[in-house]
Amino acid sequence: MSNKNQKDRLSGTTPAETSAESANKDGQTPGSESNKTQHEEKQDGSDSTSSASALETEKDGPLYKFFTNGLKDIYFAEKEIKEALKKMQEAATTEELKEAFEDHELQTMKHISRLEKVFRLMGEDPEAKKCEAILGILREGETVTEETEEGSMTRDAALIIAAQKVEHYEIASYGGLAALAETLGLSDASNLLHRTLEEEERTDHTLTDIAESFINFAAKEDDNEVQESGSRHKGSRQTAGY
Repeated sequence: MSNKNQKDRLSGTTPAETSAESANKDGQTPGSESNKTQHEEKQDGSDSTSSASALETEKDGPLYKFFTNGLKDIYFAEKEIKEALKKMQEAATTEELKEAFEDHELQTMKHISRLEKVFRLMGEDPEAKKCEAILGILREGETVTEETEEGSMTRDAALIIAAQKVEHYEIASYGGLAALAETLGLSDASNLLHRTLEEEERTDHTLTDIAESFINFAAKEDDNEVQESGSRHKGSRQTAGY
């Protein structure tokens, strides 16, 4: 009999018990690996169910509803902006500004299609919700056209400011919606909204470049011409003895 067996007999421990004790020291028990695997599989299944339930809960939650309403708002706004850009293009004096408005009209059509894709990604039908904010901004743009002289550079300077007010509204809307989409776990929707945001920012910069490169300076010449005309008219009145 080996020394090990003799030691086991003296301690009253059987070979099977020794094997079990050794396994326990390693942190395992017979069948522990299979039990662990079954537990992990059960836990994974539970996590999947939890994720699905969380998504359903989010769709009923106030943040998701606010996000959806925001999409409906900007969807309405984009359609109104598309029509307004046609009028602004007709009202503009310089070819540079006319082309900028035409380019942005085409871009706006892409933005509308992109929003429709975002709705579909969410399992929603595209829907527009009346936006009083954009209607007010666009009405102001129409007033600018009415209050400036046709063919003047002052009108172009005023139209650029009116257009940039629209751009800033869109930038704020798309920036906020893209961030909310990311928070809600809608990564694909967030990416699409970020693309539109970047395009709106580029349009804003383009308008600034057009204004600062020559239109604002040319508009100042409109003022000089009015002053000169007024001086000539005043001089003629004095010569006539008035």
